[in-house]
Amino acid sequence: MAQPATWDHPEPLAVESAPVPEYGSGSLADLLPTLAAGMGVPGTTAAIPELTPADRNCVFLIDGLGWEQIKDHADEAPYLHALLGISRGGTGRPLTAGYPATTATSLASVGTGLPPGAHGLPGYTVRNPATGELMNQLRWQPWTKPHAWQPYPTIFQLAQDAGVHAAQVSSPTFQNTPLTKVALSGGTFHGRLTGEERMDLAAEQLAAGDRSLVYTYYAELDGAGHRYGIASDTWRGQLMYVDRLVQRLADQLPPRSALYVTADHGMIDVPFDEEHRIDFDADWELRAGVALLGGEGRARHVYAVRGAENDVLTCWREVLGEQFWVASRDEAIAAGWFGPHVDDRVHDRLGDVIAAARDDVLIIASEREPKESAMVGNHGSMTPAEQFVPLLEVRS
Repeated sequence: MAQPATWDHPEPLAVESAPVPEYGSGSLADLLPTLAAGMGVPGTTAAIPELTPADRNCVFLIDGLGWEQIKDHADEAPYLHALLGISRGGTGRPLTAGYPATTATSLASVGTGLPPGAHGLPGYTVRNPATGELMNQLRWQPWTKPHAWQPYPTIFQLAQDAGVHAAQVSSPTFQNTPLTKVALSGGTFHGRLTGEERMDLAAEQLAAGDRSLVYTYYAELDGAGHRYGIASDTWRGQLMYVDRLVQRLADQLPPRSALYVTADHGMIDVPFDEEHRIDFDADWELRAGVALLGGEGRARHVYAVRGAENDVLTCWREVLGEQFWVASRDEAIAAGWFGPHVDDRVHDRLGDVIAAARDDVLIIASEREPKESAMVGNHGSMTPAEQFVPLLEVRS
């Protein structure tokens, strides 16, 4: 008699198997507190032990410039690639962005020196518990009071209060945005349109104080990746330009300065087919019991209809659990995805179910998120390509 066939169905990914960011010792949130502590700023702690203090510190954050992308593109970024071996204080190691690996979250982590569970910008879009609406934390829509949403002082504010010359040099577009106010305010903001102007002015601002903390930013590499992908000529051209910008700034550093080149996240290209792009709007199983879909394709916050939380968790695990780490809110908090502690005001901003991609897949929403669903390059989750960001160092 023939034996019955065995159904070999893999178990869902264990929540505890997700590679949690290095909060407290090697994440983006630890960078500015470490630099500020080295300049004697009260209320800050040197959390990254590999870094040596400097009187003048400049952080150049390049949106979308992941560690693995530098490693894989030595021809386009020879200057950056040559610095990989001395990243993170000579250890040759990257930092981790924090979860989710997305711009609004990471910029808030950088500027406040706090992990997402404390600063409260834990995703691209999250539910505002006061209104029940999804809030886009990058575009700040719908508008809400910035300092009620993120009440902590920035490291720039603490530095300025301690007599350090603090400055941000970025596109004029960002000067008065709510995200800048809650994440990067303090000191003076200097708007410059071109990358070259920003590099030159950042060097001038570094020299403007005996102790200086300067931040500068470049966004277009990330835009090229989203639109065309990191395999595109457009993205590679942007990387070549970024490489020249970094060298331009490094060549102008005043005495007693340290330049740190980092990023808010890396990026991966995701193929355009049903296997790699799972459409929430066309999948009745995933939609069942879901009131709101937040986050982004590789880092979803799922808000259930009241009473359906367990059913939604079970369904999402059954459908996606071999490709995504799927956790309940409490499981994700206990695992430390958002940091060692989640503030009470942040708790209900997190999804009832949280899904973080392990494989090269997305949960798109073709009807409610048409622009995001059409992006080639994506990020958000805890894989090395998204999480690992450089901490390249040049000293004068």
